[in-house]
Amino acid sequence: MEKIRCLIIGGGPAGYTAAIYASRAALSPVLYEGLQPGGQLTTTTVVENFPGYPGGVDANALMTDMREQAVRLGADIRRGAVTAADLSSRPFKLTIDGSTEIEAECLIIATGATARYLGLPSEIKFRGLGVSACATCDGFFYRKKDVAVVGGGDTACEEASYLAGLCRKVYMIVRRDALRASVAMQERVKNTPNIEILWNCNTREVLGDANGVTGARLERKDGEVFDIAVDGFFLAIGHTPQSALFAPWVKTDEAGYIVTDGRSSATNVEGVFAAGDVQDPHYRQAITAAASGCRAALDAEKFLKR
Repeated sequence: MEKIRCLIIGGGPAGYTAAIYASRAALSPVLYEGLQPGGQLTTTTVVENFPGYPGGVDANALMTDMREQAVRLGADIRRGAVTAADLSSRPFKLTIDGSTEIEAECLIIATGATARYLGLPSEIKFRGLGVSACATCDGFFYRKKDVAVVGGGDTACEEASYLAGLCRKVYMIVRRDALRASVAMQERVKNTPNIEILWNCNTREVLGDANGVTGARLERKDGEVFDIAVDGFFLAIGHTPQSALFAPWVKTDEAGYIVTDGRSSATNVEGVFAAGDVQDPHYRQAITAAASGCRAALDAEKFLKR
């Protein structure tokens, strides 16, 4: 059985950054990239808000650069996903792709969170071409254009309010006759002139052409079907943190996000650290994920030296 000093699970900004710092600390890190090398960021196109790229940067190129930097510094980055884990005692025991068993002295969980989608074929077709699950990431591209936001909770209201400051018109597609958001968020949305709430509506199809999204086909509860013209279609119906595999040992909140100790990356299990969106229900940005990966590696270094 292979014995690893510092194991990192997840190949997004948090995982790659943790690998960079762990390599420089001579922790001999091994990183398994999981089913989506590069993480959620690779579902978008150009990243405009990552520091150091005044003209923006292609998301896949950014992740490739992070990966190559980690490898150059000595990280052992491997394809494969952790399919089983036992964190009841150290060294931790994990299984890769259902067959390969390894042991790890310390563990950094950077498995991310997956945005929830409606499950429409057209939604998948136009992902990255007008369909997005992050207004903060992609809203910049829709300045002075019309967009739609799906959802009725606090996240949807926050996304709609953010987009309203950039876009000409924001439609909120709400499947009920009321918002689930807090009273303060509801008031903010209702008092924003360029936000229009479409009540009792479900999305039947995202419309588009070779250039991307052009609209959405909606259906009201009374059976009325109608189209709206939009350039961007934003999902704000929640995220699913990829923590279930570790939940028997690692403390999570009611939504499944891993709980860390204060400002550190430490979990309730000694020697297990968490970084990135799997422990961040609030920000979900590449730069904050990278920062938390740095913290996790530094915390892991102190733990191993102790």
